[in-house]
Parts: sequence; structure tokens; C-alpha cells
Amino acid sequence: MTHTIHGLVPILATPFHLDGTLDLPGLRRLVEFQLASGVDGVAVFGMASEGFALTTSERDVIQREVAAVVDGAVPIVAGVNATSTVTALEQARQAADTGAQALMVLPPFMVPPTPDQLVDFYGDVAGVGLEVMVQDAPGVTGVAMPAALVVELSKLDGVTSVKVEAPPTVPKVGAVVDAVGGCIEDGARGDSGFAVLGGMNAQFVLDEYARGAVGTMPACEFPDLLAPVLADWTAGRHASAREMFARLLPLIVYGLQPGIAWAVHKEVLVRRGIIDQATVRLPARPIDDTARTLLDQILAPLFS
Repeated sequence: MTHTIHGLVPILATPFHLDGTLDLPGLRRLVEFQLASGVDGVAVFGMASEGFALTTSERDVIQREVAAVVDGAVPIVAGVNATSTVTALEQARQAADTGAQALMVLPPFMVPPTPDQLVDFYGDVAGVGLEVMVQDAPGVTGVAMPAALVVELSKLDGVTSVKVEAPPTVPKVGAVVDAVGGCIEDGARGDSGFAVLGGMNAQFVLDEYARGAVGTMPACEFPDLLAPVLADWTAGRHASAREMFARLLPLIVYGLQPGIAWAVHKEVLVRRGIIDQATVRLPARPIDDTARTLLDQILAPLFS
């Protein structure tokens, strides 16, 4: 199995009403916005989705709604953020039954797994039959996956990609790309069938691309602004890409703040008229009036 997940694949926020219930019309508008922005895929139940705060039944509803709107236009990646093999398999099977094409899988983290256990874990999840992306996010999980371990995981049937979110991401992207045979030579990128993507809200996306990444999975409030950056970069217009990216970077960084990142993403979506409320669920926190004012100052030059 070779990878189908590449390019710009935003992590969808989960819109809520003021009372904390799912806002399905807002979710549909959000998906339509991604498609209109020219994304290469969409992802649900990632960190930026508040996937940690969703019930099993809500995951089912969300996945079906997203699949209905996407209607096969782009692949759907479903996050798996369970704390054991048996619960990860439950989430993976639910994703397979409700329209996902790939899984973005965090390692189990409540009880730190050994490297051998991680190989077994990812092999078991891949047995569900969907493509599996290893989510290397030690800042969230506390589980370190050295590049050599990621390479071992890449050899498993069904494990087709990794999302590198282990700072510093750029050298790790390069190390994995080189090790799996997808390095850049004479200006052309080889393809081993194993994809390396970046995350962390695309903070270092251009440097990750320069080291051989083939995609990025940021939050979902600015795909229309990031898509032309990536198009220029892949077309070799690097100076133009960096100029556009520099304008976008303050917003990217603002959306990386621990505890309030989810509220920042939603506040931007509210201001852009895509969802109605910036409601988040505990332990995520809303932003205060001062933070909203500062956010408006960041947004002004982008949408003036």
C-alpha cells in the first residue's frame, strides 16, 4: 500500500453551539470552505479538532457529516487518539465504517510503550485496512519515536506515512525522508511510497518541504491563504512563497498557544463568517478580550 495523503490536509475544528452541543450546519460550512480553498484532504479528530473531548457517538455523527459533504472529492483522515490497542482498534473500525480513507494514529500514552510494543500496536491498527499515518507528537504524548523507529514502522504493511511534530521538526523530517529513500536529488523528489508530512500548524512548512516533506496538516482557518504558498513553493517560486508565508506566520504562531489554541482557531473562523460561535470544551479555554483585540490586529493585514 502506498500513500494517498499528501499536500494541504487541514485538521477540522469541531464547531459547538453556545450550550456545547455539536453545530452540524457550521461543520458543513467549514468543510465546504476547505474544499473551496483547494485542499488535498481533510482530517477529523486531530488535536485541533478537540478530538480529546468528543464522545464515541459524536465521532460517528461528525465523520458521517464530513463524508457526506466531501462526497469523495478528497481523502478524509480520521484521528485515532486512544490509550490502548483495543480502544484504538475501536476508533479505527468506526472510522472505516463512516467514510475515512486513512487514520492518523497517536501512540498509546497513558502507559509508555516500548519500541517493540509500538511496532505491534501500529501493525494491529493497520490491520483494520485503512492507510495508517504515524503521528509523532511527543509534546502531547510524552512518547518519543526516534527516526530509526519511524523507519521500522514504515516497513509495516498499511503504515504509509508519518506526521512529524517532534521539534525540531525540520531535521527529523530530513532524517526520515533520507532513511526511507525519498530524498531530494538534483531538484527532484524521489518517492519510496512512504510519505512524510508536517504539523504544528505549518509553522516550519517550507523548510519541511525543502527537506522532503510532501504535505502539511495545519489548523483549518487559513487554507485559502496557505494553498497559494504551497503552490508557489512546489512550482519553484521559493522567494514568492516565503514572502507570502511571512505575512501568514503571525497568525500561525498565535494559533500554537497551549490551552487557548482551539479558541484561537474558532475565533478566526467566526470572524471569517464560517462558524457562529467560538465555544470550546474543557480543558480547552476561551480567549479573553485582550487576546481577541490582539488577534484582530493580526488578522487586519491579512483580510484588509
